[in-house]
This record gives sequence, structure tokens and C-alpha cells, in this order.
Amino acid sequence: MGAVPPAVVVCGVLLVLAGLAGVAAAFPTYLVVGGEELREVRGVGGALVALLVPAVHLAMGASLARRAVPKLGLAYAAVAGALAVGQLLIEIYRGSSSTARPGVEVVAGELVLTSGVQRGAGWVLGVAALGLTVVAGVVAMAAWGRTVMDDRGALEPVRSLLAGAAVLLGVAAVLCLALPAAEVPDEVRTDPVTGLETVVTREGPQALLERPGLALLGGLLLAGALLLCSVVAPSLRPRLGAVGGLLAVTVAVLSAGLVGLRDAVTSDELVWTVPGAGLVVVGLAMLGLALFAWRTRRSPDVTGTTSGIGSS
Repeated sequence: MGAVPPAVVVCGVLLVLAGLAGVAAAFPTYLVVGGEELREVRGVGGALVALLVPAVHLAMGASLARRAVPKLGLAYAAVAGALAVGQLLIEIYRGSSSTARPGVEVVAGELVLTSGVQRGAGWVLGVAALGLTVVAGVVAMAAWGRTVMDDRGALEPVRSLLAGAAVLLGVAAVLCLALPAAEVPDEVRTDPVTGLETVVTREGPQALLERPGLALLGGLLLAGALLLCSVVAPSLRPRLGAVGGLLAVTVAVLSAGLVGLRDAVTSDELVWTVPGAGLVVVGLAMLGLALFAWRTRRSPDVTGTTSGIGSS
């Protein structure tokens, strides 16, 4: 540990504010669509999913505010901020009323008619949380080069292996995000006269890159940032920097998959999809990489020098 500039504390405070805004956003009305009030949280399971990202923001922000292991929190904030740019544009699209939108959408786990969209307090607080996360990411990038923190290079022998695994998981996450995590199943109808069965496709959630305008731009930015961060995170130094970057990717991917599961559980019209389950699997695998980087340390041998990879 060496110099820790004041910007580190500023980044921590911004992350804490983003976490608090995210917690507050989970419970009020999210949007009013077609006269129907929608909320992000319906039950204990929904609350746990909605509070996953804010809780990690609060933990990392508090660590930065105390100037503890700063590059761990800075790496987390930088990656989370990069991913939040696309998410912010998607949220702005969800809260806007436009004739370019399809007539039927799935919002907050409900199949609704988008004849009119009104923003609720939950949406405003959610956008504020994403905006604060983006600003925290910018501050983290500015403070990174002026923050002195190093280790004994324990991760170097396995860093290439870690990077290869992270890239593969990043590609898998982008492929899973390209399809909805929960969807409306097709309906099988039987002709009462002929007995012929036909499959009728029902309008359901739009895929990440099927939305128009800002949502399409946000989807492209989110997919590109996810892939780029999966490549960059394992290369961050010191070792705890890689841990922070991988943790940010983990939280984003795991949250996307769990939101699909929450929507499928709370709605009678939606089912969880294979891409949604894939996001959870990829998120857990990313968490495994972060834990591996966390536990990889250079242990002392009997002669007092350092050798081997182990955990202490």
C-alpha cells in the first residue's frame, strides 16, 4: 500500500449512494404501463434478487471510503460503471412512451400493453443508481493510475489461464443475453372440427438487440462492455484488482439471470428459458474465477523464500 488519492474516497461515496438509491428503488412503483402499476419486488425472493447489486455496491463503496485495499474497489467500480452505461440507456427506453415500441411487452415480469408509460419513483431511483454508478466508474478510472498498491505477483503464473476462462465465459454471457431470460411460451390450439393442432406464437419479451432506439444502443454497449471487461478484468494488477473486476462482471451476469428466474416464478404467463439458466451458470462460473483469484497467494516455503501457488 502506498499513496491513496482523495478520489478513491469520492468513488467510494458515489458507490455507496448508488447502492442506497438501488435499495430505495426496489420497493416503490416502478412504472405505470397501460394503467397498471408495476413493481420490481413481489415477495422475499424478488427482494433478494433486486438487492443483490445494491448490496455489493454498498460493500465495495464502504471499503473504498475507508481506503482499504483501494484497487479492489476501484476495479469493481470501473467495470460496474462501464456495464452501467448500456443498462442506463435501456432503462431510459423502458421509461419512455413512444410509438416505435411494440404494443405488448414484458416489463418487471408482467405482460402489459404499452399504450401509455408513466414513470414511478422506483424507475427514477433506479436511473439515479445507474447514473451514480457510471460517475463512480469514471472517477475510479481517473484514480487508478495514482493509487499505489502492489503484491508479490502470486497470480502471474496462472493469469493467462484465468484470462482464457474469463473470455470464454464472457462470450457465453453475451450469447445468453442475446435472448430473453424469460419468455411467453407458444400456445398450442386444436381445431374442434378437424382436430388439427397448430402452434400460435405469442408476443413476449424482446431480446437485447431487438429493441429500437436507445434500447438497441444500450444493448450493443452492454454486450460490448461485458465482452471487453471479461478480457480486461483478469489482466488488472495487483491480484485484488483482478478480483474486483471479475466480481463486477459476476454481479451483472448473475443478476440478469436471476431477474429472468424471478419473472418466471412470479408470473403465470412467463417461463424461464435456457439462456436465462445459462446466465446463472455463467455468473456462478465467473464467481468461481473471482474466488480463485482471491485465494491464489504465494506461500512461503521452509527456507523463507516464496514458491508455489496456494492459499493462506
